[in-house]
Amino acid sequence: MTVVLAVALVLASRLPDPPAPGPISHAVPATGSPQAPSATPAAPPAPAPTPAPAFRDRIAGTAIEVEMMAVPPCDGVKALWAARTEVPWELFDAFIYGLDAKSGDSTPESDAVTRPTKPYVSVDRGFGHQGWPAISMSSKGAVQFCEWLSRKTGRTYRLPTVEEWRCMARHSGVSAADIPRVAWTDADSDVRTHRCGEKPADRIGLVDLWGNAAEWCTTADGRFCVMGGSYRDESIDPSAMEPVMETPMWNDSDPQFPKSVWWLVDGPFIGMRVVTEDGPGAGAAPKTDGSEGRDAGKEQSK
Repeated sequence: MTVVLAVALVLASRLPDPPAPGPISHAVPATGSPQAPSATPAAPPAPAPTPAPAFRDRIAGTAIEVEMMAVPPCDGVKALWAARTEVPWELFDAFIYGLDAKSGDSTPESDAVTRPTKPYVSVDRGFGHQGWPAISMSSKGAVQFCEWLSRKTGRTYRLPTVEEWRCMARHSGVSAADIPRVAWTDADSDVRTHRCGEKPADRIGLVDLWGNAAEWCTTADGRFCVMGGSYRDESIDPSAMEPVMETPMWNDSDPQFPKSVWWLVDGPFIGMRVVTEDGPGAGAAPKTDGSEGRDAGKEQSK
């Protein structure tokens, strides 16, 4: 017994000292296979920068510049330039009320263009004015505005054709999934138009091509229609966009608005955007092609 105890004491003396106690860990042991530390998620790609206007046309007699964006060609459609925004009220007002003449910056050519009868009521419907899209003009009023703008700038401005509008839409890169982000529709418009450009521009720099105000266009056979949908539409599918043809129903019902060939009683959702084939370097001088008096003397329809 004494021998066994002595051997045990000798063996115990040769064992290494136990390690010093470390801090107590309260971590729950991991189960399963060990996992590598999670990587920091990559930042989403930055949105493509909005293209700069190809050129700006300053309208003499006003403080307004029309910003024009380049539209690449499509099958059967030549390259052209389109206004970045729908025509705003401050520019349409200059046309209606002759504000450029009051400042002394009108010309005989622009003064010769027949202008709409002045509205007796607020045709902006109380939606908003300065910076908002001009609305309720008839196709006749839209065409005459383009004529006036052409005489003011020396460029030929006009309404887009349906195929040109579709070309703009194709280059816009907007799909049905993008509509809530770029277009005012019934889903968020509060049944009214909104200031031009409150929503982001599309891939070629145009704003409000979809929704907000529908836009006057011309068909191949010279009729008028609107494209793009408006603030009243419940949904807009760019892949299924078709022209909505001009109808007498747009000038039919509201007794508060005097019937006129210039204004649409029931068209508060209709506006316009201008295009031109005259790019940078063109224009800069009012037209003097001998046609300046062709509108003079025409009787304005009431």
